[in-house]
Amino acid sequence: MAKKGRKPIPKTQRELSVDQQVPLNENGPGFQSVGNPNNSTQLNRGEQVSFNGDTYKPFSVGIQDIDEAVHYYFTNVIRPFVIQNGTRIEVPVIYGSPEKWASFQKFGYFRDSQGKIMMPIIMFKRDNIEKVRTVANKLDANYPNNTAIHRQSYSSKNAYDNFSVLNNVRPEKVNYAIVVPDYLTLTYSCAINTYYMEQLNKIVEAIEYASDSYWGDPSRYKFRAMIDSFAIKTELSDKEERTVSSTFNIKLNGYIIPDIIQKDATALKKIPDVTRIIVTEQVTNNINNNQ
Repeated sequence: MAKKGRKPIPKTQRELSVDQQVPLNENGPGFQSVGNPNNSTQLNRGEQVSFNGDTYKPFSVGIQDIDEAVHYYFTNVIRPFVIQNGTRIEVPVIYGSPEKWASFQKFGYFRDSQGKIMMPIIMFKRDNIEKVRTVANKLDANYPNNTAIHRQSYSSKNAYDNFSVLNNVRPEKVNYAIVVPDYLTLTYSCAINTYYMEQLNKIVEAIEYASDSYWGDPSRYKFRAMIDSFAIKTELSDKEERTVSSTFNIKLNGYIIPDIIQKDATALKKIPDVTRIIVTEQVTNNINNNQ
């Protein structure tokens, strides 16, 4: 019975989820030794180290992060522009959702919310994701066994100064175990629309020069992108706008560490180094004697 005046502690989302899980056969072979891997009572608290004040944090890399890396490189590094009527115009870069891409392929151009044709413009979309098994393998998705170990070079909480040298105190080194990610090859389809061939040439030159480099935000993630060819087409029909377009594909080498239910197994692990504690012993005949 709960004590009077004490509020009950609500269950966490993990505890509520575990309560709803009913195993198919609790008496099955191997279940009794392993148990429910999602049960919080089976967690080893000794392996849960706090990351407060640490520059290394648990993270995840998803497919959307790779899409944002491509968009970031287009808008902040390549920064395509054209000169029209003596004015420098920044070329907008948008991600082609299914509706936008279908409209772009059907009419050969893209209209904004007010029905105005947007030119020049660059549109890209993700076509294919292919798994690469020749680089690395985490051996088991549910219980990753292949990790990379990184050692932190300096910690403000455990500095190594002259006082430590005099007292023969060595700083504690902290290691970080990072699970090997899933390496992927992503393919993007891109299209460029302009009014004049001269404008298109400038954009194609800038994008081609950026090929075979690492695209992305330097403060986050970067992935190597490769472009092999550009297809150029000019269309001019009656009662329609003249369009000069180019299509090309980006082959990008990326990786993912998804934020899934196995997050505890795939997250960053903090492993303190082995330390030594020296305890000196003193013996006295009289406890009241301070000498």
